[in-house]
Amino acid sequence: MSLPDELRARLLAQPDLILADRDLMRALIGAREAMLGENVIDIRGLAMQALESRLDRLEATHESVISTAYENQSGMHTIHRAVLSLLEPDDFEGFLENLDSNVAPILRVETLRLIMASGSNDMLPRVPPGLSIVTADAMAELIAGGRRAPRGDDIILRRAAAQTLPHHGDTRAPIRSEALLPIELGRGRFPALLLMGSAELGRFTPAQGTDLLRFFGQVFRLVLLGWLRE
Repeated sequence: MSLPDELRARLLAQPDLILADRDLMRALIGAREAMLGENVIDIRGLAMQALESRLDRLEATHESVISTAYENQSGMHTIHRAVLSLLEPDDFEGFLENLDSNVAPILRVETLRLIMASGSNDMLPRVPPGLSIVTADAMAELIAGGRRAPRGDDIILRRAAAQTLPHHGDTRAPIRSEALLPIELGRGRFPALLLMGSAELGRFTPAQGTDLLRFFGQVFRLVLLGWLRE
């Protein structure tokens, strides 16, 4: 069966119509192999299959790189917005309230709490909402979460631990994963802890990078020190 003259002339004039169509190329290679028989190996066909497989891998890698770059850019934009929001309050109580009301939604987390350590069990006469005061030993237990305690400056991404759940407070959905950002406040001061909670189990996992969270934690530390000096 021969091709219609019009179609044949078009394909001769524009052979790339076939070359650009993978399904047509596969069909042509299959027809060629059928003509050669089972005892003949078509090296050109095998080479084309290898090149096609390599092209698929390159395309997948390209898409992955673009996706990662977009996520990094989006994450950086989110952190920048959260940092700007940290600078807006006019007093310390407003700063604490802003964490949960504005900064947490920007970061797409359910909770954002500041926990500070004290040298004794004596509570302050009045603890502002959004702030938890615990002993230094209790702070270490929160960070360890029932496991071996990491280094003091490590950011921790994990499933929500029983030790920290009371500090997340009442939420619409159960907290399933959390990020803990230790905050070093300098000589003569006990450390603090910034606690983030998410209802998504996979939101915070140990395999994730911490560069953006570390940057946010450093800015948060500077802002908090500014309030503590007043």
